[in-house]
Amino acid sequence: MLPAYLPNSAAAVFGGGTPIDLGRMFSDGRRIFGDGKTYRGFFGGVLSGVLVGLVEILAASAFGLDMLPRHTILSVILLATGALLGDLIKSFFKRRLGKERGESWIIADQYDLVIGSLLLVLLVYPEWLVENITLPILVWIIILTPLLHRVVNIIGYYIGVKEVPW
Repeated sequence: MLPAYLPNSAAAVFGGGTPIDLGRMFSDGRRIFGDGKTYRGFFGGVLSGVLVGLVEILAASAFGLDMLPRHTILSVILLATGALLGDLIKSFFKRRLGKERGESWIIADQYDLVIGSLLLVLLVYPEWLVENITLPILVWIIILTPLLHRVVNIIGYYIGVKEVPW
């Protein structure tokens, strides 16, 4: 899941600049996504996820790491892109609910990247998902995701790339 986990953190590091929604409002009078979702963050995050996925592919090949999922270039692109699309869709719904940027939304904040990444893979490359994300792996993803999310956000807060530690 590294190609899906890394993009969110990398987007915070690379973020800033032009918002994806270009400052536009939705029909409810609220921003579509908000200032926290930028082109630079999105593409920097996806690129980071793809790069870590390529490192996984090379490591598995060089060291015979059979315990890792057998990534392909397509699987890492889909996981990285899907993670940030999931985050973007979550932000859209957060704005509809009147939640501000950085405001906590329990469960959605932790699992948006998982749902987005696995759903995009399911839609485009289902055979990879079925072969690699077994039930025990899915259970580990469900258990580890909120723990990793919390730790990474605390680190991001203390190094100054996040405004809040959640």
